[in-house]
Amino acid sequence: MENNNEVIIEVNNLTKDYGYGRGVFDISVKIHKGECFGYLGPNGAGKSTTIRHIMGFAKPTVGTVKIFGIDSFGNTDKILSKVGYLPGEPAIPAGLDGWGFIRMMQGMRGEANEERLNYLLDLFKFNPGLPVKQMSLGDKRKLAVVAAFMNDPDVLVLDEPTSGLDPVMQKVFIKFIIEEKKRGKTILLSSHIFSEVDATCDTISIIKDGHHVSTFNANEMKQQQDKTFLLYFARKEDMEDYLNNKNKYEVVYTNEDIKLVVVKFASDLQNEFIHSLYGVRIEKFEEKPFTLQDYFMSFYKEDRDFGGLSGVKGNSKEGLARKENE
Repeated sequence: MENNNEVIIEVNNLTKDYGYGRGVFDISVKIHKGECFGYLGPNGAGKSTTIRHIMGFAKPTVGTVKIFGIDSFGNTDKILSKVGYLPGEPAIPAGLDGWGFIRMMQGMRGEANEERLNYLLDLFKFNPGLPVKQMSLGDKRKLAVVAAFMNDPDVLVLDEPTSGLDPVMQKVFIKFIIEEKKRGKTILLSSHIFSEVDATCDTISIIKDGHHVSTFNANEMKQQQDKTFLLYFARKEDMEDYLNNKNKYEVVYTNEDIKLVVVKFASDLQNEFIHSLYGVRIEKFEEKPFTLQDYFMSFYKEDRDFGGLSGVKGNSKEGLARKENE
């Protein structure tokens, strides 16, 4: 991230109330030049609603939304000429082929960067000669990605950018975003996929039910979180002796079947904790790395259905038990 205090995207106290608890409420965001800002939440949490306001497609009920220092609403044409926008569900006319859509978008923007276009077509292994109505979901997403980036804009607004891409192309896209960061691009990346947010973003906001529940510096979060260690005992008696010995390390989970004790403590106590294991009869111990998913799930742990975050398992005791038995 560039050391630059210039604010490119600014959302102040945005509220859009659709009724029945739907919408976004008192949302504030500042995205600085050269920053990659991650917007993390399940489908339906309010990510796309916020982005539609940033792009000027909707008028806030309350609050202000600015990009490049101008109000977004009423200035969509100015915004689209300067921003690479990738919507969550791109509207691509079925009557065109890929080339027709590309040339149409170039005409709307009034410029064409053929060198950049060819680079992107090669990078994403995409042939635009196919009619849109014959394209797979993945090909349509590639076409939308190419159209968003082909004029090499300085600002990128990306809503669920890898939706529809296969795992290989998802990795290509993440690598591409990292390269764009190095080139000084300002990026808003909205996603429900932990890996792409974790790999690319400098600042992350978690949104739940239309409300921001946490905004944090990604690197600082990783460095400051508590440590979690898994202790495996050879004998159940040794495990019981350890649990009966009062200490300052919080026991967050036990499993007698596999003779496992999971403890958590402040990161600055790690050396002390290691020394405390001298003389304790354990078979092995290992650190459980703290992840963005763990932090996210601390806000969603009470929910049984995580609304679009498929395959997610929490860091609850039940979740740990499932992981240990897999």
